[in-house]
Amino acid sequence: MHSSTLRTAPVHLTRALQHPSFTTAHSLRPCVVAKWLQSRRLTTASPRTQEVIPLRKHLKDEAKRKKAEVKRDGDVTSKKQTLDPRLDKWELTVGIEIHAELNTACKLFSSAPAEVSVGDDGGSANSRVADFDAALPGTQPQFQIATLLPALRAAIALECEVQRKSGWDRKHYFHWDQPNGYQITQYYQPFAKDGSLTLGAFDGVPAEDLNGAESITIGIKQIQMEQDTAKTMNVGSSTYHVDLNRAGMPLIEVITLPHIHSPQTAAAVVRKIQAVLKGVDACVTGMELGGLRADVNVSVRQRGTSGIGSSYSGVGGLGQRTEIKNLSSFKAVEDAIVAERDRQITVLEAGGVIEGETRGWTLGATETTRLRGKEGEVDYRYMPDADLPPLVIGSDLVQHLKTTMPMLPDAVERDLEEWHGLSRKDAKTLNEQDNGDRVEFFERTASFLLAEVGTFKSEVATTKERRKTGKLVGNWVLHELGGLLATHQRSWDDVRVTADELKDVLVCLHKNEITARAAKQILAELFQRQPAPDGPYWPSMDTRPSVEQLVDAGNLRLRPLSEDEYEKLAMQIMDANPDMVKAVREKGQKGKVMWFVGQMVRQGEEGTVEPEKAKVVIERLMGG
Repeated sequence: MHSSTLRTAPVHLTRALQHPSFTTAHSLRPCVVAKWLQSRRLTTASPRTQEVIPLRKHLKDEAKRKKAEVKRDGDVTSKKQTLDPRLDKWELTVGIEIHAELNTACKLFSSAPAEVSVGDDGGSANSRVADFDAALPGTQPQFQIATLLPALRAAIALECEVQRKSGWDRKHYFHWDQPNGYQITQYYQPFAKDGSLTLGAFDGVPAEDLNGAESITIGIKQIQMEQDTAKTMNVGSSTYHVDLNRAGMPLIEVITLPHIHSPQTAAAVVRKIQAVLKGVDACVTGMELGGLRADVNVSVRQRGTSGIGSSYSGVGGLGQRTEIKNLSSFKAVEDAIVAERDRQITVLEAGGVIEGETRGWTLGATETTRLRGKEGEVDYRYMPDADLPPLVIGSDLVQHLKTTMPMLPDAVERDLEEWHGLSRKDAKTLNEQDNGDRVEFFERTASFLLAEVGTFKSEVATTKERRKTGKLVGNWVLHELGGLLATHQRSWDDVRVTADELKDVLVCLHKNEITARAAKQILAELFQRQPAPDGPYWPSMDTRPSVEQLVDAGNLRLRPLSEDEYEKLAMQIMDANPDMVKAVREKGQKGKVMWFVGQMVRQGEEGTVEPEKAKVVIERLMGG
């Protein structure tokens, strides 16, 4: 039950800094913090499995979309716009509401666990439910102070103004997923307001939205804390099962201003907010695992007009909006907006009127579907929650969190670019995979490798070496290890190669002791072996051979050919492939030189042919 003290007095969060749940020790990588806290039983969340964000697929999709762009009247316009001239007449406006599950150990108003823990019953239905979650008579909410920490980190990361005092409201509606008959939220007095989010081309914002600028800024109206609902499962044609495990889970709702004017930018906003929330450990699961959902508000108006004159939070001249609920992927966000935009334009051009309503979306559909009329404040009968005192947040707590925040995703990517020499694309890919674990692995490997092969003769030389080393390590972490993970369908948690082992492979490669082909072979061998056992000691050589042992056991150490031997091997391959020689010499197809290099590497004895030298020999013999 709720104590009388909590019912009659505000919650002064500055006192809670001494509470074990508030123990924090942030470094630049939130994943390190989580592991450190978990090892000392000070974490505010249980470990969760996270799938790799398919960022490379997103980048490929973006590249395909850009290739589909065509020029018209000297301007770059999308193929869709060329085929549908209506988009020159009508302007789209979108606002987004993002519901994100907070990274906490307990629910918002009860001590029931938020996640399955070791020794639990496997997460069966209704196994993590407190009396209040089930709305048993006489029970009252008890705000769990530790749930505020990840919410505050989210607000600070999104540049919001944290409010000294906020309150709780009841949002009434009757459905079996809401046992109390109302949801506790912060509709009138949210704990954070007036934030912003900056995005650029590499976030997926199309050129027409950037309009020549490097970035755009999307306003954030407010962030509020609220309860999640129960989970409903349909069994048969008319039977529903309700699982209360999710009821009362702590959420934040991030509400953007209607500053978005394209489906691609809308998807980019959701993607960027997810990355920010995960980057500061505010939430640890994204759309792929159901930890984040988006509702989009869509309206259209004729360009140069004020629509129906509607306004929202200071943004005026809008059309009638409709809301599409519970979108669970970035693609769903983009596709649902396209479908609803086109539907609204068709209705308006036929002389119809857009109704304010809530609509649904199914993947693969071509049009949104009506669910119900749009509810407003009157329908929900908002009222202050009489069982909860105001939430009072001390400025010293906010300042403490600001000074101990992890680096935000943009800052991490800039560091990877400027310090380690990675391309923007590789920096973004590396940063958004595996909750930061792969970045940590990359930095350790790069540091180990530079310490062993760097010369540090001058500051200029150090910078050059650092970036050269960073590019080398980045290529192997992203592409070679990433390829092995994809081939064997493993997650990063099962990578089975240590940073020190990858460093040893790259040291041998850097010193020309092995070829790149041999290095990949060694990496694959380590990847397939069982990981080192836990403990302070390195495993015995019988269970985990060193890189040097694998080099010697496989007879992989480089034994360079002489110049005459290189030429003899090259001439044999050229004599056997006269058409390929003709293509290079007479047709100028210089790219086929690398085909000859590949043949020399394959036909030469293992550990004898260096591709760089083979290329020089082939080009000389070809007369290039």
